[in-house]
Amino acid sequence: MKADSEIQKNVMDELKWEPVLNPSEIGVAVHNGVVTLSGYVDNYAKKIAAENAAWRVKGVQAVAEELEVRFLASEKLPDNEIAENIVRTLKWHTTIPDEQIRVKVTEGWVYLEGEVDWNFQKESAFNAIRFLKGVKGVSNLIAVKPRVNTNVVKENIRKALERNADFEANNIKVETLGNKVILKGKTRSRIEKDSAERAAWSAPGVMAVEDLLVIDYN
Repeated sequence: MKADSEIQKNVMDELKWEPVLNPSEIGVAVHNGVVTLSGYVDNYAKKIAAENAAWRVKGVQAVAEELEVRFLASEKLPDNEIAENIVRTLKWHTTIPDEQIRVKVTEGWVYLEGEVDWNFQKESAFNAIRFLKGVKGVSNLIAVKPRVNTNVVKENIRKALERNADFEANNIKVETLGNKVILKGKTRSRIEKDSAERAAWSAPGVMAVEDLLVIDYN
């Protein structure tokens, strides 16, 4: 296990490599491998970039992201204008069933609600609007409707894991509880852990994924 001081230094160095970030705006604290990011950034893209940078550092067990978005005067938009831009953006994407999605905006924070058939539609809606002008953050509350039985879900996930060359599928145990998928076992890195979770979400009918995978750096 890396010392907290070493992880802190590595996270700060990683933030410096992000061209969109000003590291002097972001505070980094580490306790038992848990990284806390604090401070102010002027758009949501920087908030996400800082969190992703922290996750890239070896030894990081969790990230508490406490960054606040404070827009420049020229970047501020009224909520109704933000909502209109979001509705138009969702309509432009053919993979997103925009008629099934409801949008609410409160002081720049966006809430997406409704039901879709696939998790990729839920994620596509989030990715399409998260960096629009005036958006401070997004709560993606869209639900995924169940479509298949849990045995089919489990088999689809296992095949996806076995096809992926990034990690050993044998180290990962897949369980299902209703339309919830539970992942157990060990991975060698955060990248492998994320890959396993994406494979779980890619199966039709999955409404929740409980990721209990442990990162084993040894």
